[in-house]
Amino acid sequence: MPADTPEPPAKDLRTLIPEYAGLARETTLLNPEPGDPGVRESSLGGRLLWPADEPWPYCAQEDHWTYGPDLRNHTEIVPGAVPMVPILQLFARDVPGLEFPEGKDLLQLVWCALIHEQDPGPVMPKLYWRNEAEVVAGGLPAEVPVAGEGEYDEDNMPQPSTLSPVTAEDWPSRQDLPEDMRETWEPRFRLPTGHTMWPPDSNVIATKVGGWPAWTQPADWPDCEGGHRMEHLLTVTGDIQLGDCGGVYFFHCRECPGLPWDWRFDCH
Repeated sequence: MPADTPEPPAKDLRTLIPEYAGLARETTLLNPEPGDPGVRESSLGGRLLWPADEPWPYCAQEDHWTYGPDLRNHTEIVPGAVPMVPILQLFARDVPGLEFPEGKDLLQLVWCALIHEQDPGPVMPKLYWRNEAEVVAGGLPAEVPVAGEGEYDEDNMPQPSTLSPVTAEDWPSRQDLPEDMRETWEPRFRLPTGHTMWPPDSNVIATKVGGWPAWTQPADWPDCEGGHRMEHLLTVTGDIQLGDCGGVYFFHCRECPGLPWDWRFDCH
């Protein structure tokens, strides 16, 4: 902030916009900490409890690439299919606020850690709902395939981390404020200089389950094929460098059979 720019008023949105308080949602902050999580632990970037009889997912897109080893502006095409990488594993016992489909108690997320021409962030994520006991009963694979050295973009890979979930209140970011609030907020935050400054709000920017997306660009909520606006399922951000401080947001529809889901990526 330039030296001649006044500090924003020391007030939060719930003081200046009382109706904002009614938009609170519960979120579960996952609080990753570097570690060595086991396959039967909730984790970010850790090993997954993967069924032995299910092939590991690969990304076979022709245009995926990664930065070269020496120069950040040098890119190298990675030929052929590469294994997707583990991103998130959540057991129901660790995130009681997450509503699992009937008979399921395990959520897993993988994605391609390379960069693709059509989107600067990770693409082709795959999300799985499983039953822990069924996976264990069926056996686990002897090993999970990994790409060779230099074949991933490390910015799209989280460090293996254990999780310490805690619940918190979460409020919408500026991008998700209802239209009537967006039309009236500006006069409340106008400084004597005539500048308008958005004060710090209570939208949590973190890897989390539920709550509100922490958009860095305009809100982009997906609709399912049945025409329902999807609910925010989880966000992966903050603990991993995605583009320029971006995030990946996952959504699902609990009104339609099969629990359809979708995702969005944005960055500064």
